[in-house]
Amino acid sequence: METSSPGSQSEAIRKCIPISSPVCFEIICSSELLLLVVCKVSTMENGGKISQPKSGARERKRGATERAADAGVLKLQRNERTSMESSLEMQVVSEVVQYEISSPLSARHYDRDTTEPVSFSLKSLNELLSWEPSASDLFNVATVPLASRLPPLASGQPKTLVCHDMMGGYLEDRFIQGAEAETVYAFYHWEYIDIFVYFSHYPVTIPPVSWTNAAHKHGVSVLGTFITEWDDGSKICETFLAGEEPYRSVADKLVQIAHHYGFDGWLINIENPLSETAVKNTPAFLRYLTDQMHQRVEGSVVLWYDSVLQNGELKWQNELNDQNRVFFQSCDGIFTNYNWSESNLEAMVSRDAKQMANIYVGVDVFARGEVVGGKFETNQALRLIRKHGFSAAIFAPGWVYECHEKKEFRQNQDKFWGLLSKFLPTHSVSLLPFVTSFCQGFGKSFFCKGKVEEVKSWFNLSAQEVQPLFIDHSSDDEEGGWVRTRGCPEDAWNGGSSLLIEGMIPSTHSNIAVRLFSLHSTIPTKTFVSFTYKLEESPNVKVALELKTIDAPVCLYQGIEDVPGTSVQPQPLQEGESLVSQFRHRCGLRDSEGWVTRCFLVESKGCLLRDIFINVSREISGEEAYFVCRVGEIKILDVENLTAIPAPVRNPSLSEVVWRRGVGSGEG
Repeated sequence: METSSPGSQSEAIRKCIPISSPVCFEIICSSELLLLVVCKVSTMENGGKISQPKSGARERKRGATERAADAGVLKLQRNERTSMESSLEMQVVSEVVQYEISSPLSARHYDRDTTEPVSFSLKSLNELLSWEPSASDLFNVATVPLASRLPPLASGQPKTLVCHDMMGGYLEDRFIQGAEAETVYAFYHWEYIDIFVYFSHYPVTIPPVSWTNAAHKHGVSVLGTFITEWDDGSKICETFLAGEEPYRSVADKLVQIAHHYGFDGWLINIENPLSETAVKNTPAFLRYLTDQMHQRVEGSVVLWYDSVLQNGELKWQNELNDQNRVFFQSCDGIFTNYNWSESNLEAMVSRDAKQMANIYVGVDVFARGEVVGGKFETNQALRLIRKHGFSAAIFAPGWVYECHEKKEFRQNQDKFWGLLSKFLPTHSVSLLPFVTSFCQGFGKSFFCKGKVEEVKSWFNLSAQEVQPLFIDHSSDDEEGGWVRTRGCPEDAWNGGSSLLIEGMIPSTHSNIAVRLFSLHSTIPTKTFVSFTYKLEESPNVKVALELKTIDAPVCLYQGIEDVPGTSVQPQPLQEGESLVSQFRHRCGLRDSEGWVTRCFLVESKGCLLRDIFINVSREISGEEAYFVCRVGEIKILDVENLTAIPAPVRNPSLSEVVWRRGVGSGEG
């Protein structure tokens, strides 16, 4: 239905109003609703004056009204007395009718209630085969490329996969430009994982773009899900696996979708029996899909879920064996079912010792069925998986959110991943320039340069910045030293949270060094470093930023040849120095609200930056020192980029704009 102007809508409504007695009406446009208030006037009993409408006017739901509007007629919902003409004894009749203006925006790409752009799934085979990129898709395209990492995903080392299946999917995370939402689920332990799968029970699950942006900042690959299940799934499989042409058509669309939206592969999950023809064509479908993905998307991954057997029977094996090996050999790896025991792992070691990194042993955090561990004992499953050298696939870690008090989400999330951390090898990212304000993509307020800009709950994973390692460590001896880190929304430098570091320096030690980031970045000859922090309740400690480098192959720091593992604690630049002035002018930087920014210049040659530490030292010897340090931002920049003149913004454009008339704005 074409969108009509407010004037033409007004004319259509006028035609529907009985004119046997004086009537006044008012058109009120607000958002997508057009409200019509009708007041009947009795000239004899009310002196020709318009009475106030009754309270309790009713709204009409979508359905008959919309159909009538499509036909060019708007019918009025009436009260108990159904005719205006027969209600002369009533001084006023009031009606409120909801009239939905046809929107030019795609229902798939924009939320019906807010008109905001949203991420979406494809709910049928026809939707998949008819999918084409369009201008409405631009919001859904990831803007962050996959960060380079070490070790690479294809290194052959055991990996960690997270499969995010929570409450049906596409919740607040579907809003591409964020949502006003309290106590939402977010993930921020990225350095522990290698692959993130967004899972739902729609046939084609396209990961919400905010998840892809957040994961890519941390060097984590993102996979969508192609799933068939139950009777409808069987029909889909019998259709697209009937021969080479249909399965290639499906594979081509999956490749196009991943390439267009900027994510990194697919989990293929066939959860229904297959006919002889369909199962015969499944390996060929997987090989073709995998080959095409590798050609179009660098570093892409296609995984098979342990479900159907080579004879087409649906029977989960909980391991890789001869019954499902043909599917494993046709793609990049297998995600096993969860009901395994250690004997399954031992059997796979004996059969597939050279393939263990590509076998992702499933772990159900909900602990459904006969499983090892689960819930806050998921570490038991990880211990066995790592003992035998396999990769791990952690399914539904949103359990910490879904099955517990929402207000305790952060504590439960940190507890869960803290218990797993010793079994999760970390990876390094190659990021330079390196900038983070520790924002986790959600918060109770929004901060800018240490000041509160707006007090409201918000959620937008695309706004998440590079996250550190989170630790909770106590000394093994009786000295009493401890340190822990966590995201904190109560105060921040930029975004919604800062990094809170608190601990106790024992009397026998002079300092505590906390590793925040593991990196693998070549440092330029001159590197500018800024560090913004705030000390709270810590009068007797000092805080310094510490960089750890490795030779590449020879590392020179201030003209001195260093050995691998050199720690660099650069001296702060003074306020009057030109680099500091340029930095403060460029970023509008100022010390405020107790925040302190220190700037450093690191001159080196041939060095790789390996780690970033915060070093907290006490000033009074022989005493314990409790400290609370809030880190707001760390920046590591090439001096040449800092001194360069920013390129001007040219040819800005605006698209997908809908203008809406506000209340009382009238027509015209």
